[in-house]
Order: sequence, then structure tokens, then C-alpha cells
Amino acid sequence: MVELVLASASPRRAELLRQIGIKFRVDPADIDESINAEEQPIDLVERLAGQKASCKIASDRLVLAADTIVFDDVSILGKPRDRTDAIEMLARLSNRIHQVVTAICVANDDSMISQVVTTSVTLRPISEAEAIAYWDSGEPRDKAGGFAIQGLGAVFVKNIQGSYSNVVGLPLFETAALLGRYGIQALRVRH
Repeated sequence: MVELVLASASPRRAELLRQIGIKFRVDPADIDESINAEEQPIDLVERLAGQKASCKIASDRLVLAADTIVFDDVSILGKPRDRTDAIEMLARLSNRIHQVVTAICVANDDSMISQVVTTSVTLRPISEAEAIAYWDSGEPRDKAGGFAIQGLGAVFVKNIQGSYSNVVGLPLFETAALLGRYGIQALRVRH
């Protein structure tokens, strides 16, 4: 039987895969995630997910890799560098729509398939005092865009259009479909 390897250190991705009954081993990919000049968000996540998968391919394994970014109409928003950056990020996203884009890549030594999923997220107005209190909670420190929909940050989310699990870090519907093409089924019934 082929082993499934998750080429990610993200605890959220691992938790999401476990949620749908997928068995896997974690083997994070270490790649240069620099953005190329003039690279569009979708091109960026596709390239990075493909590179993560490629560096972990071996004959006895199937590799699942993903890359997620958050962007508004101006730029890509990474993880906040510090308190000031986090507060500025939430001010930019306050009362506006932004996009969460994930590329999923599944590969073995014979083939590679990928898919990109985009979710639109609308945040309600966020005051500076709320942004400061949120930073002080510790939650946004390692979150792209500076908030977590699956945690305290949910109070800021007015609306989403698309996949909720994509905003958490891995679009499950699409991931399960791609893994199914390689014979790995979600929701396995145990006897």
C-alpha cells in the first residue's frame, strides 16, 4: 500500500485531514517561498504547492502539498511580523472583502495533479481596540492575513463565499476528490 505524505508542517492542515478520516504521515517540505516579481497570487500558490510536492516524491509514496495565501485588491498579506503589522493588516481588511487562495497538489513518481480554490471573505468593521485585544490573545501571530476563522477571529467574519475549510488552510471537498483519483478515500468505514 502506498503511504500518503503531507508535505506541510501546518497543524491546521493535519487536523483537517484527520477530520475526514485520511491516514497520512507529516514530512514538511522546505522550499524558498519568495514571490517572483509580477507573479500573480494564483500562479504563486500553484508554483509553491508544486515545488513542495516535487521535493517529497518517492516511489513508495503519494504526496499531498498545499499553499495558501490571503490577498486584498492591493497585495498578498502574509503572517504579521509584529503587533503593529497585525493591527495594520486588520485595519486593511476591516469592512472589506479579501480572497483566500489555496493550491492543492497531489503527486507520485508518475503524475502530478493540482487544483486552485478561492474563497471570498468579508470582515465586519474592526476597531483598533478590537485589533489590539485580538493580537494580545496570541491567536493571529502565525496566521496569514492576521486572523483565524476557526478561532477568536471568527467574530470578525461577516460572510464567506466558497469553502470554509479553505480559509482554515485546506479545502476538504477538493482535496478529497484529488486524493480519490489516487485511490485514497475519505470517510473510510472501519469494520
